[in-house]
Amino acid sequence: MKCPFCGYTESKVIDTRPTDEGEKIRRRRECLRCEKRFTSYEIIETTPLMVIKRDGSREVFSRDKLLNGMIKSCEKRPVPFSVLEDAVTDILATLQNGMEREVPSTLIGELCMEKLKGIDQVAYVRFASVYRQFKDINSFLEELKNILEHEGEG
Repeated sequence: MKCPFCGYTESKVIDTRPTDEGEKIRRRRECLRCEKRFTSYEIIETTPLMVIKRDGSREVFSRDKLLNGMIKSCEKRPVPFSVLEDAVTDILATLQNGMEREVPSTLIGELCMEKLKGIDQVAYVRFASVYRQFKDINSFLEELKNILEHEGEG
């Protein structure tokens, strides 16, 4: 942090506290050269996550869109809303921790299916049938066979 008075780049933090909204951190600093005090603010960098769709177009990631897709898959199933919210939070954390600002929709779909597989198998099959766009009953049956095979392993 550069001192606004002398330009020196070394300072020490005297006091740290959150702002009223909790969106920023206020830091009181003292320059190690001229010993003058100044205030700095620290905020979280919010770079939007972009989704690369199957057709190559891009759109801003929507938490609500992902959650709504999972809700539809779990319709009339005994899955608490909080479980779906937690799953979406985990998926978003995985995407943000990946450090990529642009992610393919296929990755999001795969992460979603992986979460749903552990939550409710019927919801998983519903989501997979839309996401994977099964061409016929045989490809759908193949997916069901994979589920049954993996169930025996776990």
